[in-house]
Amino acid sequence: MDDSIRLNREIGERIREARMAKKMSQQELATKASISLPHISDIEHGKTSLKLITFVKIIEALQVSADAVLRANVPSVNHLYQNEFNVIFEDCTPSEMESLKQIVLQVKQTMRTSPPQE
Repeated sequence: MDDSIRLNREIGERIREARMAKKMSQQELATKASISLPHISDIEHGKTSLKLITFVKIIEALQVSADAVLRANVPSVNHLYQNEFNVIFEDCTPSEMESLKQIVLQVKQTMRTSPPQE
């Protein structure tokens, strides 16, 4: 697969994940970023390349770091994810934390053993 196509897909997926983490619909993101809904959909599915101005509008609308979207495997970005998990767990009971840990471990195992969906 061409590197630019792969990168478009990866960035689109990260944008989608950030949008969903904010519990925002594609329509809400499109409105906040002043971008058409079909264009948001194409971006999230990696069907189009992003212009810099479009990328800036999206990350500002989502209130996320550009690094989190562009460079997900950079250690400082991984630290951001760890902080997000800490926020999720901070008000959980020990039983809830154990259940969530088991779910995350199972999802991680499935992701690593299942072929990627394309």
